[in-house]
Amino acid sequence: MPKIKTNRGAAKRFRMTASGRYKRAHAYHNHILTKKDSKRKRSLRATALVAPEDSAMVRRLLPYL
Repeated sequence: MPKIKTNRGAAKRFRMTASGRYKRAHAYHNHILTKKDSKRKRSLRATALVAPEDSAMVRRLLPYL
């Protein structure tokens, strides 16, 4: 079997946790931040976990992570 290429865009966006789940950043935290209140921006700063339904797709993109 040939090796599978890692999707480089996905490799920059996802990291695996010690328990085998994937963590990701929140969207909507890049620009037009003036209309968003501080509480919302603060919560967008934190990392989130990829939903279990989407983990299979991420695993396919990152076979060696």
